[in-house]
Parts: sequence; structure tokens; C-alpha cells
Amino acid sequence: MATATSAIQVKKLEKKEKQVERFYATGRRKTASARVWISRGNGKIIINGRDVAEYFPLPENRYQVNKPFALTKTAGEYDVFCTVKGSGTTGQAGAILLGISRALTEAVPDLRTELRKNDCLRCDSRRVERKKFGYKKARKSFQFSKR
Repeated sequence: MATATSAIQVKKLEKKEKQVERFYATGRRKTASARVWISRGNGKIIINGRDVAEYFPLPENRYQVNKPFALTKTAGEYDVFCTVKGSGTTGQAGAILLGISRALTEAVPDLRTELRKNDCLRCDSRRVERKKFGYKKARKSFQFSKR
């Protein structure tokens, strides 16, 4: 009986050793919200179960996602796994940028100054303005008729 429990404890210890250290952060932009996990690896970026090149066909969005790694010269050192919901592709790319930057500062606190200098840790607080009644859109009004 004692050997069975010690065997279970050994298995639990082996599982703990196999687990890689992961860092978690959240990023938001417009109505997009990204949950980002980074861990030591070879630079693979997975977004909602798909590769970054498949998820973001536009090069501007891929550039935004890779920006924190390029600025800190850590490209190819971390694997990124993230889930993102809401907004469009540009908003989602901005949310992932903020999430990766925050996770990198959690992993290596010395990178914070470089990321802050290049506005990677600043949350963009701009939101879509609501439509007002009596108007076509938020500020656009109907054509004015004098007579």
C-alpha cells in the first residue's frame, strides 16, 4: 500500500518537472480582449488555435503582434498561445500586442523600460462613440433644409 502512494507521488513530481513556466497577461483594444500565455520556446505564435500568418493575413497586423519581440530582441525565444475575442482584426492585433508586452514584462522585468519607451504598454482607451438620436451616426446629421 505504501509503495502505491509513493509511486503516485513520484508521478506527480515528474508532471511538475515537465511543466514549463508560463506567464499570463491580458490585453484590450476597442472591444477586443486577448488572453496571452508566453513560455520559453522557438517563437511559435498560436492565436485561437491557428498560426499567426493564417489568422492575420495583413502584414500590418502581423507586424503589430511581433513588435514587442523585435523591440526587445527576444524574437524566437518565446512561444505565444493566445485566445482573442471581439472587435475586428486591427483591434485584436492591438489587444495581442498589449498582452504580449505585459507578459514579457512579467517574465523579464528589465524589458519594461524598452517597451514603455515605444508605447507597447500603453492601453489605447479610445472607443467607438455611441449614436445619438436625431442623428444619422454619432455626429453626422441629416441634410439641413432651409425651406
